[in-house]
Amino acid sequence: MKNVSSGAPKPFRLNLRGFFTVSGLVDNNKISVVNNDKTLAATIREVSHLTGTFTLRSGRQASEYFDKYRFEANPAILSEIAKRMVDLIPPGTEILAGLELGGVPVVTMLSHYSGIPAAFIRKKAKEYGTAKLAEGADVSGKNVLIVEDVVTSGGQVVLSTDDLRSLGAHVTHIICVIDREEGGTENLASNEIKLISLFKKSDLVE
Repeated sequence: MKNVSSGAPKPFRLNLRGFFTVSGLVDNNKISVVNNDKTLAATIREVSHLTGTFTLRSGRQASEYFDKYRFEANPAILSEIAKRMVDLIPPGTEILAGLELGGVPVVTMLSHYSGIPAAFIRKKAKEYGTAKLAEGADVSGKNVLIVEDVVTSGGQVVLSTDDLRSLGAHVTHIICVIDREEGGTENLASNEIKLISLFKKSDLVE
């Protein structure tokens, strides 16, 4: 049997509930009863933290990366994330707007636990069918909270906010799972958007 160094990625397995976990790291029976943010932060790190050389959307190079799809694809972890985000939703929010693609699973679960209708925001309006930019709940004239998974520079959030405002939405806040603390807060503030995050990158550092 071939030896695997301790620094090698741990193998994935499909458990009986039908979703992927990192072998040896995540006990799905325990995830559902995570009772504090520190434990949840550790779980997110174990599942999604990667090291290497990565090019971010902003064009910057990073030596570590949080593969958000690893925690978003796990319903037990995503459920715990959404439960904690509910209390962070600003009063008066009428619509939750998840940004394509990573914000969609987060907004769907957050809508489930908060009872607030969801909209799904494309990066570009489709050119067929209804040709909509915003799918789901109508955002016109509504107080809309943008929902994202990870924020780095906030560039896409600014673009999507402009799109939503052009549709008549009132957008003043965004909520995300992880703030990478790489200028997003300041960039968004300059566009009159306040960033609310469940975790900051520093919360996920060992």
